[in-house]
Amino acid sequence: MADNSFGTLFRFTTFGESHGPAIGCIVDGMPPQLPLTEADIQPYLDRRKPGTSRFVTQRKEADQVKILSGVYNGLTTGTPIMLMIENTDQRSKDYGDIANTYRPGHADYTYMQKYGIRDHRGGGRSSARETASRVAAGALAMAVLKHRLADPFQIRAAVVQIGEHRVDRDQWSWDEVGKNPFFCPDASSVPLWEAFLDETRKNGSSAGAVIEVVASGIPAGLGGPIYGKLDSDLANAMMSINAVKGVEIGSGFDLAHIPGTEAGDEMRIGDDGKPVFLSNHAGGILGGISSGQEIVARFVVKPTSSILTPRRSINDAGEEKDILTKGRHDPCVGIRAVPIGEAMMAIVLADQLMRHEAQCGPLKP
Repeated sequence: MADNSFGTLFRFTTFGESHGPAIGCIVDGMPPQLPLTEADIQPYLDRRKPGTSRFVTQRKEADQVKILSGVYNGLTTGTPIMLMIENTDQRSKDYGDIANTYRPGHADYTYMQKYGIRDHRGGGRSSARETASRVAAGALAMAVLKHRLADPFQIRAAVVQIGEHRVDRDQWSWDEVGKNPFFCPDASSVPLWEAFLDETRKNGSSAGAVIEVVASGIPAGLGGPIYGKLDSDLANAMMSINAVKGVEIGSGFDLAHIPGTEAGDEMRIGDDGKPVFLSNHAGGILGGISSGQEIVARFVVKPTSSILTPRRSINDAGEEKDILTKGRHDPCVGIRAVPIGEAMMAIVLADQLMRHEAQCGPLKP
């Protein structure tokens, strides 16, 4: 594979497989002399790690990060930073029965067609286990952004839909996101989602989800007008997350039925003499460049493909087979995508900020 890296000036490369000895990443372009320890990275990984509730996979991984290079005396050196996370709870035997059969919805068939070889143990490189490395890289991107941007800079994400059940946006509270296992901003949706996922798993099925990522405190000017658009980079970042099948910015697909008289984000001058937008259908990005409003991205994660209901498939000998996927899997893999979405937003913004500074100098406040 030659597509294991992401970013331009802030760039990271991930390595490792789901059932290998370790996974990790190498982050290049990290500015020097920024404070960084393993304790700064670990809280981000703790929010993504498996086994945190009955609604996610029960694989028990500590996801303890180790810094192997690029930091000296608690400060970044400007050289590549290597981060490693050991795998400690693999159960490769769970996949022995499907070594030669392609799991529906997985990358088994396409990997074999492309490479002629595949790691059947949890999907190998295609496993969502890889996303822990992204979250680790995202922690470094957050360190860059916090160093460069003033308060009230924030990146936050929440699950806004599971199955057909959407949150009530009138009940939205960011404070609720950390109080339930779903990263849900609407307390009234939590018991409904609990019952829905318990029934879904009982029926041997799984559910999809929609995650919303919001970055606030981002000044105007990030991004470019053509091939370096901030929204195209965000779409690329979010679509690269495992099981993501759709991305929208701002009002996204709803703009198809919003009239032009409402869709354009009108402007006025505020009491402080600065521009004020009267709506944010554009999701904080105009012409590929940040407008100073909240940057809003949304992505949909398909239902987990590994389920306990037998599925029709074929094997590598061209024979038709029925397959039952054993092992420990998320009934809704989208739940743990919240910190991953936050990480990819941070990585894109850090990269775009460094690219802007290289061409135009510091951002205007």
